Amino acid sequence: MSAISLARLVILAEALLLLLAPASHAQEGDAFKTFRQLDSSAKMPKLNAFSPSSILPQSAVAKDVRFSAKLTNTGDVMQEGLAWRVFSPIAGEDGKLPLVASSNGGSADFQLAPGDYFINVAFGRAGITKKLTVPAEGNVSEQTLVLDAGGFVLNAVAGTDQRIPPNQLSFSVYSSEVRENGDRALVMSDVKPNTIVRLNAGTYHIVSDYGDVNAVVRADIQVEAGKLTQAVLQHKAAQITLKLVSQAGGEAIADTAWSVLTEAGDVVNESVSAFSTMVLSEGNYLAVARNKDKTYQREFSVKAGRNSDVEVLMRNPRNSGETAAVETQD
Repeated sequence: MSAISLARLVILAEALLLLLAPASHAQEGDAFKTFRQLDSSAKMPKLNAFSPSSILPQSAVAKDVRFSAKLTNTGDVMQEGLAWRVFSPIAGEDGKLPLVASSNGGSADFQLAPGDYFINVAFGRAGITKKLTVPAEGNVSEQTLVLDAGGFVLNAVAGTDQRIPPNQLSFSVYSSEVRENGDRALVMSDVKPNTIVRLNAGTYHIVSDYGDVNAVVRADIQVEAGKLTQAVLQHKAAQITLKLVSQAGGEAIADTAWSVLTEAGDVVNESVSAFSTMVLSEGNYLAVARNKDKTYQREFSVKAGRNSDVEVLMRNPRNSGETAAVETQD
């Protein structure tokens, strides 16, 4: 096997952050309608209000309480996408706080008996909890909670501007804080491109996977309250298809076992097929083909954004120091 110079397996790239123009207060909620939503809140029936009578003392007089939420202090009241939950502060036998009332949609109206409650409102993965005391006398003013939340939409390209099929892309969202063991807390996984992710304001660490071999990029993205950020990450990678052929441009030989190695000799992918297709990060590799007890190999290079076919010729088994024939795909 000929020596191949050392190259990085995982490419770290800076995200191109395309921050949308700040929306006016009347448009804060509308910004989240442009793309499909990723709502991770629990699936519960859409109830205008729900208050189990078994939780209320028979002598208690329930009071009407209205709840609303905003993305920012100066924003308008949100009309949709909210999940409201009202909990008793006294834990049940299972150690959990009993759910007293729930509602999905925009603002919510509940009838609550005098006492203490925890009010939680969620907007995707963004949320806030507030303690509320309902007095025995007098009315309760409308409760407005400020989520201090925003969101982002993720996508990626290969090279400068090569479009990546959505089914080959996935994103994971992590906390920006690094634990003592070097890990980060996972916030969301398997996020698809062009999907709104709704989160509390702050910085998040994004990991983008292109394919399932070694094409990975990372970036830190800032979520601003009331704003939707569109981030495009750049992968220095390309899709490669390996073929074992008896002559240049010939038919691919079936039942071929493939191994792809880095210049350091690490195996990054193995498969058995006539056409072995994979996404690899930019760099130099060695393709090893095994067919009918014979082994053939070729070196090849991967250029960012240039999807290519690599032909491994059946001549000179186990003895090739030439660069593989590479046909760039349109």
